[in-house]
Amino acid sequence: MTILITVLLIIAGIIALLLIMALFMKKEHYAKRDIIINAPQQKVFDYIKLLKNQDTFNEGAMAGSDRKKEFKGTDGTVGYIYAWSGDKDAGEGEKEIKKIIEGKRIEMEIRFVKPFSAVGYIIMDTDAISDSQTKVSWSNAGTLKYPLNMMISMVEKSVAKGMDKSLSTLKNILEK
Repeated sequence: MTILITVLLIIAGIIALLLIMALFMKKEHYAKRDIIINAPQQKVFDYIKLLKNQDTFNEGAMAGSDRKKEFKGTDGTVGYIYAWSGDKDAGEGEKEIKKIIEGKRIEMEIRFVKPFSAVGYIIMDTDAISDSQTKVSWSNAGTLKYPLNMMISMVEKSVAKGMDKSLSTLKNILEK
């Protein structure tokens, strides 16, 4: 019995220590990735501004085998909302186009409901390097509330890895 109590006290102590550490950890996350695509800027921008196209390249948008989707508004315009719900891989949430600088930038807000509530901000920029090459920059930023902020470093690594895969897929699609 004393061994069981000792083990439980050690586990409780570890949990308490993690919760105390989370009080002093940052709450903001940020990841940014870039890729060069061998395609004209307008072609690249016209493709990425349509949120429905993210189903073809965005690793996060492709997660979940039973994902249900709902769309509100006109895709590629400010105010358009792409909502989803699904299994534990897909979760539940929505992404809204907040601002567009035609041919250059799309700014979105992503609101997660499940597996936990969080809001993030996504910016995708396109810059012409030449007539046939475009640099795509993709950033993702947000805040995780206590005690979820304990996961910030894991979230940043996971988001960056997903962005790298997604940008590589986007490059393959647009260079065909």
